[in-house]
Amino acid sequence: MTEDRKITGADAPREKAKPSVAQGLSTATATPEQTLQSSVLCPQSSELYAVFGNPVAHSRSPRIHAAFAQQTGERLCYETRLAPLDGFADAVRQFIQAGGKGANVTVPFKEEAFRLADELSPRALAAQAVNTLSFTAGRVFGDNTDGAGLVRDIENNLAFPIAGRRVLLLGAGGAARGVILPLLEQNPATLTIANRNADKARTLAELAASRARGTGFAELAGQSFDLIINATSASLAGATLPLPDGIFAAGSLAYDMMYGKDETPFLAQARNAGAARRSDGLGMLVEQAAESFFIWRQKRPQTRDLLAELRAS
Repeated sequence: MTEDRKITGADAPREKAKPSVAQGLSTATATPEQTLQSSVLCPQSSELYAVFGNPVAHSRSPRIHAAFAQQTGERLCYETRLAPLDGFADAVRQFIQAGGKGANVTVPFKEEAFRLADELSPRALAAQAVNTLSFTAGRVFGDNTDGAGLVRDIENNLAFPIAGRRVLLLGAGGAARGVILPLLEQNPATLTIANRNADKARTLAELAASRARGTGFAELAGQSFDLIINATSASLAGATLPLPDGIFAAGSLAYDMMYGKDETPFLAQARNAGAARRSDGLGMLVEQAAESFFIWRQKRPQTRDLLAELRAS
């Protein structure tokens, strides 16, 4: 891996090339436990894409990409692929051998996908994780579209410009790391990263080359922010966060990367604390998928109608 792990912007170099995962295709074999489970039978005339995860059957990505393909007139087939927890690399090799052109990667394989790629985009390097793989000429290119999806949802769908705003990012794990560079590229007034473990937040902030600061939750007392993004797993656990009073500024937006049919615990907490606007992460899901689709097909689909359809379903 590259030794330069600082977030330096869109012109950061790609990682130096290394031997390709695709080079071992002729000898790669799979045990019965490593055999991929795919969700659909694709017509031979369509190019093959998939999302890898474990679990993965719940994924909305096939529906999203099918809608993008219909909208843009692209002939592609997109399926779910359940990869063994200890067999992700072999699963990708099999997929390439079957003619796969590209893939999305979801939990728990994003960091493994980062290590698998022969080349990496600047935003993948910044995130140290990959959610989009492209397979071309025997090489594997890794990218991360999560941050772009977050920014596009906030700025376009929610009409909330980030430039000049005081931004608070909650959490210091992979989800937070993946969106720091795209957030900084929007030129916020400040970017603060807060975490229960303040040292982890400060370590993550150091990757931003002094363009962000890290802190613990208690140290946020007396401050207020225009945009507060929850990148923790608290909502998944049904938990709230120890946020001080007055943290939501007038006209603020509370954004939870998690989504569901019901209001997430973080958004309920934000509502009770006076956040003027609130949104879950469904738009981020759709927008990061659109960014992946653009990487693969060089066409950017329209997302607004699909997002409305998903929210209504």
